[in-house]
Amino acid sequence: MMRQSAACAAAVAILLPLGLGSAPADAQTIAVFTKSQGNPVARSIRIGAETAARAEKMLVFNFIPTSADNVAQQTSLAEEALRSKPDAVVFTPTDPKALVPIVSKFTAAGIPVVNVNDRLAGGNAAAYVGSDDRAIARATAQALFKAMNGSGTVIILEGPPKVASSMARIQGFNDALKEFPNVKVLTSQSANYARKPAADLMITLLRKYPQIDGILAANDPMALGALDALGPNRRTALVVGINASRDAVDVIKSGQMVASGDYNGFIEGCVAAQLAIRLIRKESVPKEAILRTVVVDKSNLGAYELPVEKRACPAIDAAVAN
Repeated sequence: MMRQSAACAAAVAILLPLGLGSAPADAQTIAVFTKSQGNPVARSIRIGAETAARAEKMLVFNFIPTSADNVAQQTSLAEEALRSKPDAVVFTPTDPKALVPIVSKFTAAGIPVVNVNDRLAGGNAAAYVGSDDRAIARATAQALFKAMNGSGTVIILEGPPKVASSMARIQGFNDALKEFPNVKVLTSQSANYARKPAADLMITLLRKYPQIDGILAANDPMALGALDALGPNRRTALVVGINASRDAVDVIKSGQMVASGDYNGFIEGCVAAQLAIRLIRKESVPKEAILRTVVVDKSNLGAYELPVEKRACPAIDAAVAN
């Protein structure tokens, strides 16, 4: 069973989830590696993994670097976990290439690894769990264009250049645009996945374009930033985002926002831990598990109003598209 060393504790928080105190002392353990404490998707992955483990009376130890791109620290944490010999590992790399060697060390030691969220660039993880950014973006854009009755002008707010999720989401937006020839893109610019840069950019664009019918934001913070700019400038536009965050769900419910594509870290964490549990039990698992594409709007937002800490993990077959 894993033990927390003083050296590792000094580097980063290793958290035993609440609610697992009733697990037996010899409970099997899953080491969960995610990005930084403040990353909302990483936090949801941790909660999902803990929820799935709790249902099977297993223990989760979270290894969390102090920043989302700290390769050296995540490598050090993984070395520490390797010495403690968990029964399985759930792993989101801070760098998909740089973390391949340490993941290979786990598998060489007979410890199964489930790669979640950011796909490793190599190695031999037993399974990959993730979301299809391109499919989510396409479905989200379709929801906007249908709300626009198939015609009008749109602004696209992109994520950071060269970030894989942003590039895939722009591809998805463009896929949907091909289906709606009467929708015209005024401009497509990056707001770096952030609310204030999106608001600042939209203020400039509102001055430039007298008519904007829709706004395609590649994540919820940028969608909310667009709304921040529209109201004070007495402008309206139909807005969609991606993440299905609680803030977005609230404004969808109020009618200020049309929809948000569900990029669901909680379910990713649930499925990854469920597969890890199967591997611990020597059961077969799929090599890849891609979540179903869901767009959240007024018709289905009820389940998303529940705080993520209070949600139950779905069955794998219900959550996975393939």
